Amino acid sequence: MANQTPEQIARDNIDKQLIECGWIIQSKKQINLQAGPGVAVKEYQTASGPADYVLFVDGKPAGIIEAKKEEEAVHLTVHEDQSKDYADSKLKHLDNDPLPFVYESTGAVTRFTDYRDPKPRSRPLFTFHRPETLRDWLKQDNTLRRRIFDIPVLQTTGLRDCQIKAINNLENSFRSSQPKALIQMATGSGKTFTAITAIYRLLTYSKARRVLFLVDTRNLGEQAEQEFMAYVPNDDNRKFSELYGVHRLKSGFVPTDNQVYISTIQRLYSILKEEELDDKAEEANPAEIRWEGRQPLPVGYNPKLPIEFFDFIVIDECHRSIYNLWKQVLDYFDAFLIGLTATPDNRTFGFFNQNIVSEYTHEQAVTDGVNVGSDVYIIDTEITKKGGNIWKGQYVDRREKLTRKKRWEQLDEDVSYTGKQLDNDVVNPNQIRTVIRAFKEHLPEMFPDRVNEKDEFEVPKTLIFAKTDSHADDIIQIVREEFGEENR
Repeated sequence: MANQTPEQIARDNIDKQLIECGWIIQSKKQINLQAGPGVAVKEYQTASGPADYVLFVDGKPAGIIEAKKEEEAVHLTVHEDQSKDYADSKLKHLDNDPLPFVYESTGAVTRFTDYRDPKPRSRPLFTFHRPETLRDWLKQDNTLRRRIFDIPVLQTTGLRDCQIKAINNLENSFRSSQPKALIQMATGSGKTFTAITAIYRLLTYSKARRVLFLVDTRNLGEQAEQEFMAYVPNDDNRKFSELYGVHRLKSGFVPTDNQVYISTIQRLYSILKEEELDDKAEEANPAEIRWEGRQPLPVGYNPKLPIEFFDFIVIDECHRSIYNLWKQVLDYFDAFLIGLTATPDNRTFGFFNQNIVSEYTHEQAVTDGVNVGSDVYIIDTEITKKGGNIWKGQYVDRREKLTRKKRWEQLDEDVSYTGKQLDNDVVNPNQIRTVIRAFKEHLPEMFPDRVNEKDEFEVPKTLIFAKTDSHADDIIQIVREEFGEENR
């Protein structure tokens, strides 16, 4: 609307957001508190003067919104005393207790305080909470941040020292209401087991509603799902999956009756955008995804997945998926964030507010006997370093990554590819075979002591990392052929 003041523009934006979040907007002249589960009344009179918005849940006052023009965003924390005065004041015609839920908002920036928390502290929000959520919170005897103090002393049976330290420090971080925490643990030292133990304790003792375990590839999601299913806590003889519902998101549908959700960040982004996701997008590291044409639009509010849906979000391999486009997925939710990584960098430390609750390096893991030391043995090929060429007129297989369906095609022009494109855009089976064969031939040189009583060389346990599921399938077939092994 033309000629609006900055204050009017801010209130229009706030109105729009409240309506999206399920609130009914009313003026003080036409009040019907039974119009819906959540009613936001503008300019409702209090003993301290008219409040910009008073929030009513099931006809009862529950909260205050202090509206400010956009230029006041840098001063929202300064206005918290004013908001609190309104929240503590008596409302006209009502004999109310102080209202617990207090928001300050410009329509672009919003902060929220629950004054029932220990040491109440405001936090930034993407938008407002839904009235059903405030209703549920009002029914609870204590807030989540108070219930965190109910978590008992950790039973350490079956846990390594590094895991005990990580869990204890993480829970202390929650008790001080730190919104973000980073667990740095060496690969192989049990990061995922540590995270599942912490999640179990949050669900069991602090009565967290839902926890998201966020990964950046489908393969990692499948592995995490298997670990949740196999986990048995040391204070209960039942499996985790018998105690709590575990659901891995495979489509745009998000059920509400589980306690643990596993998803790729790509899948979650598509859900917030209400867009279909190409399954191939879950195979690649999100940091490597390149967007063609225009840049993707930022996420908007999705009522099917409100900001308060998760209480905690655990971000696996967080050093790869918390930046640029993907950061907005994490900023959307009103949740504690827990990062897991073996290899953080300065950006990782910065994102988690330098709150490193565990720092367990590979060197420490080797010293403790958790991991073994390593030597680097490089197997390189010309194609890996320089790429290759396929000449016009040659016949090649065109293969779909997911279905692996092939078609025979003659090239009508020369094709050049780089080493980086190898095993993504172009597959050269002979390059894979060269690496596997060189690995096999040099194993006795790398491990001279691995000879059994029959004077036969025993191949050590070997992990081969692949770029995609399709790449992994190619490797499996060639390893079986080169080592003369069966299907196992």
